[in-house]
Amino acid sequence: MDVEQASDANLVVAVGRWHEPALAEIYRRHGGAVHALSRRMLRSDPLAEEVTQEVFLDLWRNPEKFDAQRGTLRSFLLARTHGKSVDVVRAEESRRRREDRSTRETATAAYDIDHEVWDLTVAEQVKDALGALPDDLRRPIELAYFGGRTYQEVAVLLDQPEGTVKSRIRSGLGRLRVNLMEQGIEPAGAGL
Repeated sequence: MDVEQASDANLVVAVGRWHEPALAEIYRRHGGAVHALSRRMLRSDPLAEEVTQEVFLDLWRNPEKFDAQRGTLRSFLLARTHGKSVDVVRAEESRRRREDRSTRETATAAYDIDHEVWDLTVAEQVKDALGALPDDLRRPIELAYFGGRTYQEVAVLLDQPEGTVKSRIRSGLGRLRVNLMEQGIEPAGAGL
């Protein structure tokens, strides 16, 4: 068979019989158009080369998909190129979205971990500073701030006047603030 003189339809029949020179001739005739369309759609030469290879490999494996009654071989190959290029665009967009989401999640996780470590460190230092207070100052603070009780409830629990409890809490918070500042922590909020 003289592949250079054969029609596209006859070349596809020869490809169906595993005639490699027929596929090479089809590529010579239509490879440039296939690559150009793919490159225009993908804006990437390496991706366009992959699509071009897939289009011709698909023709090699499934030549029966081409029907000369429905159109030319070039239009068939370009339609396949368009479909495969669209698939690549969608896959690339999906990959980018996954990477963006992963990046955001990693950044958020790192942010959360950093803050969690900081919070644990500060909590440990607050616990130590609170433990250094005398019991008569520490106990009202623990009941009010960590126990969620009001001044009145703390006064009842400690069997002390409400004014005394308020005074001890204020005094204890003042000392706690000094202890934390000595450890290098600037207490936030008006309570400390």
